[in-house]
Amino acid sequence: MLNNDYHRLLRRQLQKADLNLLANPEFTNFLNSVNKAYSSFDKDIKHVETILEESSKELFGANQKLRNERDVSKSKLENLIDNVGGIIFETDFDGNFTFLNSAWEEYSGFTIENSLGKSFKDFLNGIIIDDKKNVSQLFSKDKKYIEFLFQKEKDEKLLWFELKCKRVIGYDGLYKGYTGIMVDITDLKSTEVELQKASKSKDEFLSTMSHEIRTPLNAVTGLANILLMEDHLPGQVVNLKALKYSGEHLLGLINNLLDFDKIKSGKMKVNEKVFSLTNFLENIKSHFALRTQQKGIEFNIINENQLPNNIIGDKLKLTQIINNLLDNALKFTATGGITIKIKNLGINYNKINLQFKVIDTGIGIPKERQVSIFESFMQANSETSIKYGGSGLGLSITKKLLNLQGSDLNVDSQEGKGATFSFQITYKVTNRLNLYEPEMVKILTEYEPLHMNVLVAEDNKMNVLIMKQFLEKWNVNYRIANNGNEALDHLQNSDISFNLILMDLQMPELNGYQTAKIIRNLEDKTKANLPIIALTAFAQTDIKEKTKRYEMNGFMGKPFNPAKLYQLLKEYSNTTMAVKDR
Repeated sequence: MLNNDYHRLLRRQLQKADLNLLANPEFTNFLNSVNKAYSSFDKDIKHVETILEESSKELFGANQKLRNERDVSKSKLENLIDNVGGIIFETDFDGNFTFLNSAWEEYSGFTIENSLGKSFKDFLNGIIIDDKKNVSQLFSKDKKYIEFLFQKEKDEKLLWFELKCKRVIGYDGLYKGYTGIMVDITDLKSTEVELQKASKSKDEFLSTMSHEIRTPLNAVTGLANILLMEDHLPGQVVNLKALKYSGEHLLGLINNLLDFDKIKSGKMKVNEKVFSLTNFLENIKSHFALRTQQKGIEFNIINENQLPNNIIGDKLKLTQIINNLLDNALKFTATGGITIKIKNLGINYNKINLQFKVIDTGIGIPKERQVSIFESFMQANSETSIKYGGSGLGLSITKKLLNLQGSDLNVDSQEGKGATFSFQITYKVTNRLNLYEPEMVKILTEYEPLHMNVLVAEDNKMNVLIMKQFLEKWNVNYRIANNGNEALDHLQNSDISFNLILMDLQMPELNGYQTAKIIRNLEDKTKANLPIIALTAFAQTDIKEKTKRYEMNGFMGKPFNPAKLYQLLKEYSNTTMAVKDR
């Protein structure tokens, strides 16, 4: 008979075994142990089930929480993508759209549903790609990044877009497509256009004002030069020199302001050519020695070691840098002297590092002012500005000109003990000569007769008056034309064989550029190749390029330096040169 207190599994097994427990009482203790084991196992199973149930509930809760957080994040991401302010897209490796945000519908006019799976080429109708890029090659496997601008008309308004995208590489290392963004930059482009218009207006204003100021200034300095060349009373010399100095000082201020604007707007470029360093230093000495002599101070140029004769660099900017530093030294030096020291710091791979020092014995600069003096429109102090004058632009422009060439300007000074301005600059060394470098211009007190024929095209009466007096003093036979048409008439119908044409660029009826173009296309090649030098009071940055484009031989700014004008005429007095590079 079975014990009903046994575990159900144990009872089932005993029934199958058909074991008579009464006949085998020795199994009782064993079966009781097995029964306890079954009961204990049931408790363990129930405990595990309880734990599993609780864990399942926790996992379900955590899973539900993750789902909710995922849905919230997905919603936020979708909202962000749809409100990002531009089109976000993905394409496969064939350029077919695989993802587009809602901005696509707003800007393109196509639904997302009808656009997915289609190539970007299907939506290029009415699109104007900037820089004339090849549309078929925009999305290609060999491009890691793509960036370009394009235009699209929408609601009769032309919109500008910027597209940027990046190639996508999968985990398997294979190219998958592109992901990127298209942003509406119409407002930015409009601002850019307005800024360009404003910049152009500013340039035109500066150019016009420069012309309007230089034209009467040409008369002032020109007449002062003529009066100094003529017989005058001894007591008039001081007044005439003061008049000449004032005109040249005003011209210097105008040039500084124009150079400052060019540098600030990024229009100043480095123009490297072969020039003679020896002639450059001699030219500086011949010009500046007279000014220091008039002030009663000494001036010296010292070569501290061996210097090359010919170098390649921007001679015009080096001239301006040295002149600015010398002008500054002369202004603040009453006694003693000014010295330029040049030192060869070494040659490496045909590049020479030169050190220039401009040393004066002037008033010096207080230590606390030795940084601010390089700022625009700044001087050492207000008393300096009142006593010595100046715009406060010279040193600022000099520093910026050096920065443009990878150099910098340094100062070493003590108040009351003078100042030393120095810089190091690198040029290329060459054995080539510049065949077109003009003869060194020197201050001439006596002018040899030139005996040449010059056609002057100039409409300003005062400029004509001054030009006539100079030409007559130099024994130059001339003809005056008030506009381009008169110049052409003189050239074609006069029996005079002209050596040179001095051509004002701003004339009525037919301006200088138009006249030069007609001359260069004349059938008579002798007249067509006649040298033309432009005369201009404009300060436009493209004067040099524009005169070259119209095949002129050069240009001279107004007011002009009599010595330079004389030297220019002398170069053409015995020749009928053809136009260079023609």
